[in-house]
Amino acid sequence: MSTSPSQTTHTTQAAPWLPLVVVVLTQIQASFAVNALTVSMEGITTDLSTPATSVGTAITAGTFAMAAFILLGAKVGARYGSRTVFQVAVAIHALAMAGVALSQSPAMLFVAQASSGAVIALIAPALTVFIATSYHGPQQAKAIGLLAAAIPAAGVLALLVAGTFATTIGWRYSFALMVALGAVNLALSFRLKPVPPQPGLSIDWVGAGIAAAAIIALSFGFSGLGSWGVVLATPQAPVEVLGLSPAFVLVIVGAVLGQVFFRWVRRRQDARQSRIFDLRVLATGSEKAVTACMAIMLFVGTAANFLIPLYIQVVQGRSSIQTSFSIIPYTLSIFLASTFVAYLYARYSPSLLARCGFVVVALALVLLAFTIKNDWGQVLVVLGLVLLGLGQGAIVALVFNTLLSSAPRELAGDVGAWRGLVHNLSGSVGIAVASAFAVGVLASTVASAAAQHPEIPPGLVAQVDLDDVNFLSNAQVAEVLARTTANPVELAAAIEVNSEARLRALQISLLALAGIATLAIVPAGRMPRVRPGDLPEVLEPDDPDAIDDETATSPERG
Repeated sequence: MSTSPSQTTHTTQAAPWLPLVVVVLTQIQASFAVNALTVSMEGITTDLSTPATSVGTAITAGTFAMAAFILLGAKVGARYGSRTVFQVAVAIHALAMAGVALSQSPAMLFVAQASSGAVIALIAPALTVFIATSYHGPQQAKAIGLLAAAIPAAGVLALLVAGTFATTIGWRYSFALMVALGAVNLALSFRLKPVPPQPGLSIDWVGAGIAAAAIIALSFGFSGLGSWGVVLATPQAPVEVLGLSPAFVLVIVGAVLGQVFFRWVRRRQDARQSRIFDLRVLATGSEKAVTACMAIMLFVGTAANFLIPLYIQVVQGRSSIQTSFSIIPYTLSIFLASTFVAYLYARYSPSLLARCGFVVVALALVLLAFTIKNDWGQVLVVLGLVLLGLGQGAIVALVFNTLLSSAPRELAGDVGAWRGLVHNLSGSVGIAVASAFAVGVLASTVASAAAQHPEIPPGLVAQVDLDDVNFLSNAQVAEVLARTTANPVELAAAIEVNSEARLRALQISLLALAGIATLAIVPAGRMPRVRPGDLPEVLEPDDPDAIDDETATSPERG
């Protein structure tokens, strides 16, 4: 794509600092909550009298809500003006963070986090618009890199701030801080250049509704796998369908609705009508391979990012601040890799970088699985975390930039929305599946280990509901067994079984994630090359069919 004279003028001028500050601070506001919830797990479970896996449910509520409405969010921002929509969304997000801070029950935490995710669907596309309208040439490439790096930067900030607050003054103050940051971002946004609305943009509300329904069904389905049952309904399931788990049914319904969505969009695209998503973003096998790599990495990375704090706080009994310092090497390595991987584009192809990245991720997970003990500070464990972060950060930044450069520039808004959908859907599924898988392995291990310990009589096992096993600290196990007839010898044996089972469940879960990362090497070999060029200032064209079809189907995209 050629560079216009106006763009050349922009390139030679000094970049304005304010839009980038707003973009980075807002991305931190949007990304802070997930990391803060993870590192505050101990305080939340104690304060709200809920198991650790329910924190994972709250996290998935926010990310699934964003995924459900991200396609619509890009269109709404363009239709009514990105800056105006951004300001409304930032204010609502701050109120949602206040709801998290004031939560008195798991349900309230769930609703507040889901609300924050829904409005992030409006915030995320606006950040890309601010970059496209404020920066050009090399400045734009650097700004996009900083936008990607702001997510792990928010992770580092959350680990430090939320870890300190949770250990000292309380976990709720972390989210109160996000309310204040939201007020700052709202005030600064009035100094941004207004982005004119596009009244001629037609929104495909039916397509948006089908997409949201599919993702909501998937969200409830995957979130309920652990407690409601993977296939057959458990006693905890609210309803059952011919003995089947409602989670299983919802996943099937979501998958079917997903197919309906793509058929609907294809039909409207063939008829040259407005649609909620342009399939030319995924026109070739190479672009589908990029999506597959993105989904697998986010599934694996988010699952690992949930399991590791779960292990540190529940298994080892560490405090929130100790958890924060334990994870900082991992989060910093993600930040560094996502920031500097762009310097390798000129020397190495994306397919080679992605393959190497997935190999590093798989090796790091295997290293962690075989080295984690009750001493988190050992060198090999820290090395495994750093390698995992380097591979994850490089791949996440690489796949977004590759897809953004491969698709037609005029569809950059659809690319950003698709990236947000895949990012949040894959990440949420990763947490839900990893939680269900780890709990399932834990239950199986506890049952077999209890049978192998003669100190634990069958009568005591019968008093414990092995169908409702969860990750519990030793103190919580002792509290549960205090309600039984266990004597001190039996109590000590039960705590030993619980400790061994928790460690084994985590190790098997990490090995399973390593296997999934290895499978991604195949689609990584089909990634297209990164092509240079600026994003247009209008990311959502009023008439997407006005895009040059020859450019959109160029062989260079394959």
